[in-house]
Amino acid sequence: MSLLPTATSTDVQEQQARVAVLPVGSFEQHGRHLPLITDTAIACIISQEIVDAYRVHLLPPITMSCSHEHAAFPGTVSISAKTLYAVIDDIRASLARSGIHKLVIVNGHGGNYVLSNVVQEANVDGPAVSLFPLGVDWDRARDHGDLVSDRHADMHGGEIETSILLHAAPELVRDGFADADHDGGSRPFLLVQGTSAYTETGVIGFPSHATADKGKAVLASLADSFAGHLEILGLSD
Repeated sequence: MSLLPTATSTDVQEQQARVAVLPVGSFEQHGRHLPLITDTAIACIISQEIVDAYRVHLLPPITMSCSHEHAAFPGTVSISAKTLYAVIDDIRASLARSGIHKLVIVNGHGGNYVLSNVVQEANVDGPAVSLFPLGVDWDRARDHGDLVSDRHADMHGGEIETSILLHAAPELVRDGFADADHDGGSRPFLLVQGTSAYTETGVIGFPSHATADKGKAVLASLADSFAGHLEILGLSD
């Protein structure tokens, strides 16, 4: 799979999209069966589903973000919340200079809490930025895909992430996911202790339940849900 858009400047000019889509991923451990780029790949896969259904300007992904809770696992690389905020703010300013004043951030990593503040502040003077998928979008997608696990229990490297990749990028999924289930419990001090306090393998979730068909259904649901984000930004397609 390709993580980068291949449109030319002429393509963008002819498309005349009024909203840009920015995938935000991470570079962090996802157990033994999924790669460090998992969140980036999933953000890009969701974004491609959006591009296939709506007239939007697809941007290349931000591939490193706020993964500090995974720092105990080899390979994980993070940037600070203030750096992520600044990069997105610069991207917004550049888009505005080119005539695109609406942005949807497609977030693939749940630890990017600062993105909620980015969106909150950007909309003070009117709808300009939306964060996608929201919790309600993920819950709807889980229901549509008949997933066994819920969003809390299936936090990391579990059923939903493995299903999406089995459907859209099976070459990224290694053997062993059928035996990688781990229940991380309530995790009250995750932000203090990090992920390693709740899992030895890095997995918190149930990848054994993952299937490509579930991943396909999840993505279809998310593509449908995106329409609501365009509507709230004052756009329709």
